[in-house]
Order: sequence, then structure tokens, then C-alpha cells
Amino acid sequence: MRFAGLALAVVLALAGGQAKAQTVSYAQAAGLLAQHCGGDIMKLCRGINLGNGAIHNCLAQSAAQLSPACAANHAGIREMTEARAAAQKQVYKTCDRDVAQFCPGLVPGDGNIVSCLLEASKVVSGTCTASLVNAGYGQ
Repeated sequence: MRFAGLALAVVLALAGGQAKAQTVSYAQAAGLLAQHCGGDIMKLCRGINLGNGAIHNCLAQSAAQLSPACAANHAGIREMTEARAAAQKQVYKTCDRDVAQFCPGLVPGDGNIVSCLLEASKVVSGTCTASLVNAGYGQ
């Protein structure tokens, strides 16, 4: 039921024309795909290796044969995972001033930047905090 609510929220957000799509982890996206498209994947995409968008491509190429639930949700699910990946890249740009102020000595590309920002989460800017949450790093 939780995933159905998430999917509904995404569909409503996309229909409402919001500039930013909600983001989900790859594990959440896999759960949503299994819920809405599991039967379609087994029927139409059997034997296709995961990764590199192969399942999405298979579903897109078989659009006319998809169940109503899958047809209504698979593109939105992909959009949410793409939004998550973009948000993760954006964190470093959005939080550059916070890094300079609260994480002295760390340079771009340092694997400890996100950890440092999360430790300083009570004092980093609201924009940085929102970026961390959208990227799936924060609460």
C-alpha cells in the first residue's frame, strides 16, 4: 500500500506540472516496478539483463501491450530515479558554500563531503539541507 501511495503521489505531482519530480532510491523503484509491472516484465521482457535501462526500454517498446497499472506508472518511476541521480550530482553545487564553511579541508570529489554535511545538518543552509534530502542523503 505504501508504494501505491508513492506512485499516486508521483503521478499527481507530474500531472500538476511541478518543476521537480519526487525522487526514490533504486530499491524503491525496483519495488514499484515489481508491483505495477512485474507481470508485464515476466511476459514481455523475459531474459533481458537488468541495467542500462534495458527493462525501461523493453516496457517502452511494448507500450501497446502493457497492463493499465504498468502503463500508468513505469515512466514516472523512471523519472523519479533519474531525478534522484540528478539531485545527487547537484548536491555538490548547491552545498559548495556550506562545504567551505563547515567542512574545511575537504575538496570537490572528496568522499567525505556528504558525511560532513550530514554531521553539520543543524547549521547548513536550508537550500543545502533540501538538496541533501532530495538526493536521498538526509532525513
